[in-house]
Amino acid sequence: MKRFLLRFIFTAIAVLLVAKLLPGIEISNALALFLAVLVLGLLNAILRAIMIFLTLPFTIITFGFFIFVINGLILYLTSLLVKGFEIRSLLVAVIASILISIVSALINWLARE
Repeated sequence: MKRFLLRFIFTAIAVLLVAKLLPGIEISNALALFLAVLVLGLLNAILRAIMIFLTLPFTIITFGFFIFVINGLILYLTSLLVKGFEIRSLLVAVIASILISIVSALINWLARE
Protein backbone atom coordinates (compact mmCIF):
# COMPACT_ATOMS: atom_id res chain seq x y z
CA MET A 1 0.00 0.00 0.00
CA LYS A 2 2.83 2.35 0.87
CA ARG A 3 4.51 1.70 -2.48
CA PHE A 4 1.26 2.36 -4.36
CA LEU A 5 0.74 5.63 -2.51
CA LEU A 6 4.31 6.77 -3.18
CA ARG A 7 4.00 5.91 -6.88
CA PHE A 8 0.70 7.80 -7.02
CA ILE A 9 2.24 10.90 -5.41
CA PHE A 10 5.34 10.76 -7.62
CA THR A 11 3.20 10.47 -10.75
CA ALA A 12 1.04 13.38 -9.61
CA ILE A 13 4.14 15.51 -9.08
CA ALA A 14 5.50 14.51 -12.51
CA VAL A 15 2.20 15.33 -14.25
CA LEU A 16 1.98 18.68 -12.46
CA LEU A 17 5.57 19.62 -13.37
CA VAL A 18 5.10 18.67 -17.01
CA ALA A 19 1.82 20.60 -17.13
CA LYS A 20 3.63 23.70 -15.82
CA LEU A 21 6.46 23.33 -18.35
CA LEU A 22 4.62 22.24 -21.49
CA PRO A 23 2.10 24.51 -23.16
CA GLY A 24 -1.01 22.65 -24.23
CA ILE A 25 -1.74 20.95 -20.91
CA GLU A 26 -4.09 22.52 -18.41
CA ILE A 27 -5.07 21.26 -14.97
CA SER A 28 -7.93 23.23 -13.45
CA ASN A 29 -7.59 22.08 -9.82
CA ALA A 30 -6.06 19.51 -7.47
CA LEU A 31 -9.05 17.18 -7.75
CA ALA A 32 -8.65 17.05 -11.53
CA LEU A 33 -4.95 16.26 -11.09
CA PHE A 34 -5.60 13.41 -8.69
CA LEU A 35 -8.45 12.01 -10.79
CA ALA A 36 -6.25 12.20 -13.88
CA VAL A 37 -3.44 10.31 -12.14
CA LEU A 38 -5.91 7.68 -10.89
CA VAL A 39 -7.47 7.21 -14.34
CA LEU A 40 -4.01 7.20 -15.94
CA GLY A 41 -2.91 4.45 -13.58
CA LEU A 42 -6.00 2.36 -14.31
CA LEU A 43 -5.67 2.81 -18.06
CA ASN A 44 -1.98 1.95 -17.90
CA ALA A 45 -2.73 -1.21 -15.96
CA ILE A 46 -5.52 -2.42 -18.25
CA LEU A 47 -5.50 -0.81 -21.67
CA ARG A 48 -1.77 -0.19 -22.18
CA ALA A 49 -0.89 -3.87 -21.89
CA ILE A 50 -3.53 -4.80 -24.46
CA MET A 51 -2.39 -2.06 -26.85
CA ILE A 52 1.26 -3.08 -26.55
CA PHE A 53 0.34 -6.70 -27.30
CA LEU A 54 -1.81 -5.77 -30.31
CA THR A 55 0.82 -3.46 -31.80
CA LEU A 56 3.84 -5.64 -31.00
CA PRO A 57 4.95 -6.12 -34.63
CA PHE A 58 4.84 -2.37 -35.25
CA THR A 59 6.64 -1.71 -31.98
CA ILE A 60 9.39 -4.14 -33.00
CA ILE A 61 9.73 -2.52 -36.45
CA THR A 62 10.08 0.93 -34.84
CA PHE A 63 12.62 -0.39 -32.29
CA GLY A 64 10.21 0.30 -29.43
CA PHE A 65 9.51 3.93 -30.24
CA PHE A 66 5.84 3.18 -30.91
CA ILE A 67 5.42 2.68 -27.16
CA PHE A 68 5.77 6.46 -26.83
CA VAL A 69 2.74 6.82 -29.10
CA ILE A 70 0.81 4.29 -27.02
CA ASN A 71 1.69 6.20 -23.84
CA GLY A 72 0.57 9.42 -25.52
CA LEU A 73 -2.72 7.82 -26.56
CA ILE A 74 -3.34 6.67 -22.99
CA LEU A 75 -2.57 10.16 -21.68
CA TYR A 76 -4.81 11.76 -24.31
CA LEU A 77 -7.62 9.33 -23.47
CA THR A 78 -7.20 10.31 -19.82
CA SER A 79 -7.69 13.95 -20.78
CA LEU A 80 -10.91 13.02 -22.58
CA LEU A 81 -12.24 11.16 -19.54
CA VAL A 82 -11.29 13.61 -16.76
CA LYS A 83 -12.95 17.00 -16.68
CA GLY A 84 -10.45 19.70 -15.73
CA PHE A 85 -7.47 17.88 -17.24
CA GLU A 86 -7.04 19.14 -20.79
CA ILE A 87 -4.50 18.18 -23.42
CA ARG A 88 -4.83 20.07 -26.71
CA SER A 89 -3.51 17.46 -29.16
CA LEU A 90 -2.11 13.98 -29.51
CA LEU A 91 1.35 15.39 -30.27
CA VAL A 92 1.32 17.31 -26.99
CA ALA A 93 0.21 14.10 -25.24
CA VAL A 94 3.08 12.11 -26.75
CA ILE A 95 5.63 14.75 -25.75
CA ALA A 96 4.07 14.99 -22.29
CA SER A 97 4.17 11.22 -21.82
CA ILE A 98 7.88 11.19 -22.61
CA LEU A 99 8.52 14.05 -20.17
CA ILE A 100 6.34 12.45 -17.47
CA SER A 101 8.33 9.23 -17.81
CA ILE A 102 11.62 11.11 -17.46
CA VAL A 103 10.45 13.17 -14.48
CA SER A 104 8.93 10.11 -12.76
CA ALA A 105 12.14 8.15 -13.23
CA LEU A 106 14.16 11.05 -11.82
CA ILE A 107 11.85 11.43 -8.80
CA ASN A 108 11.93 7.68 -8.16
CA TRP A 109 15.72 7.69 -8.40
CA LEU A 110 16.02 10.61 -5.96
CA ALA A 111 13.56 9.05 -3.50
CA ARG A 112 14.87 5.50 -3.56
CA GLU A 113 15.54 3.89 -0.23
